[in-house]
Amino acid sequence: MARLIQIGDPADPRLADYRDLRDVELRKHLESNDGLFIAEGEKVVRRAVEAGFAPRSFLMAPRWLEGLEDVLASSDAPCYVVDEAMAEEVTGFHVHRGALASLHRTPLPTVAQVLAEARTVVVLEDVVDHTNVGAIFRSAAALDVDGILLSPRCADPLYRRSIKVAMGAVFTVPYARVDSWYDAVAALSGAGFTTVALTLGDDSVDIEDAVAGQDRIALLMGTEGHGLSERWSSEAEVRAVIPMAEGIDSLNVAAATAVACYVARRR
Repeated sequence: MARLIQIGDPADPRLADYRDLRDVELRKHLESNDGLFIAEGEKVVRRAVEAGFAPRSFLMAPRWLEGLEDVLASSDAPCYVVDEAMAEEVTGFHVHRGALASLHRTPLPTVAQVLAEARTVVVLEDVVDHTNVGAIFRSAAALDVDGILLSPRCADPLYRRSIKVAMGAVFTVPYARVDSWYDAVAALSGAGFTTVALTLGDDSVDIEDAVAGQDRIALLMGTEGHGLSERWSSEAEVRAVIPMAEGIDSLNVAAATAVACYVARRR
């Protein structure tokens, strides 16, 4: 059973995991060094714990305790109980989703482990917006994608914003970071995947045609704004587009990934 600990001082060092949650650079440093991540909201906290992530602590106002009573009963981690004004002062925003939890990160699987039994994977090249990463994970979970690979510069799926947008899907879709951006596409081809680059180009084909009849496919999605790099685009076995109305040539990367995943699922 989690220990309920009343805290009245926002400077209490026991609240360090929750401090300044909107400061992205500070949080990157803290969460990486300490091996933690923050889950926000009753559903997301529950999904994180159910996925096997061990809580370091919880942070809640008194009225939030009942909703996670069973989760608290299953943990030995401390639960810091504060009033809502203090929760906002510590975190830097109004905590309106009911609860926060700090949880231990676990080692990521290897690329080979993610690919081992996969038929459909999404591969993100330098997608740096946490909202987009979270939305992509949510679509991937909903549309039966087997795994996601991230280039070295992609945003962290376990950053609070990513988790929140994904509604916890980051806990259920296996993912790994590729060791080398330079030869990532060739390595996927060598592993038996047809690499399909979502990109505008004279030789790009309809995404339906690109995936039709393919057994194992890797959907390559590029960074916000510029899309895929020339190297990844040129090394892909197939280049594909999502047909659109006249005057519109592209979608946000999260929306495009959702469409591509849906088409891939239909194959």
